[in-house]
Amino acid sequence: MGRTVTMHVVSSLDGFIAKKDNSVSWLEHPGCVYEAGVSISAEEIAAFVKAIDCYVLGSRTYEHALKLGWPYGDTPVVVVSGREWPAASTSPGSTGPGSTGKNIEFYSGDLKRLVEVTLAPRYRNIWVVGGAMLCQRFLELGLVDEIRLTIAPVLLGEGLRLFGGLETEQRWNLKNVVAYKNGFVELAYSAARA
Repeated sequence: MGRTVTMHVVSSLDGFIAKKDNSVSWLEHPGCVYEAGVSISAEEIAAFVKAIDCYVLGSRTYEHALKLGWPYGDTPVVVVSGREWPAASTSPGSTGPGSTGKNIEFYSGDLKRLVEVTLAPRYRNIWVVGGAMLCQRFLELGLVDEIRLTIAPVLLGEGLRLFGGLETEQRWNLKNVVAYKNGFVELAYSAARA
């Protein structure tokens, strides 16, 4: 079986993924308790995350991950950036357990080449986890096979839009909806390929 590229993002109810200052502190506050929602055990989360072969993220998302605590463990990470990174900043170091930095690559260039030539031969389950511009570019190029959009129970009013600026209409098929006890809702879509 071939590779699958999943775009995973968390959005506010009004469609923003970050505040104007790029902060995501609103994600740290739990939502209300939704009694009919499901909860997931730590073991289920660990098994799910273990199935992800590689993460792709933009440089701002990478910087947020370093500040907030490295969530990717030893899973390979590709940071897409046009910037030069000093050797000292290429490793998350002590920001997360088991993160040695050996699993982080920096990439600048054609995204189709990244997916088809660099990643697809090595990884089956590839997750693009932000930021907005990188996700939008992946969508424009038709590189996303599925979208996992988690909606947080908060209205931000303004900020960085998730789907702003797409040039063409795209159709997606709903695969699943999960409501969680913390008030977050996950929508899973697959690409409606012609």
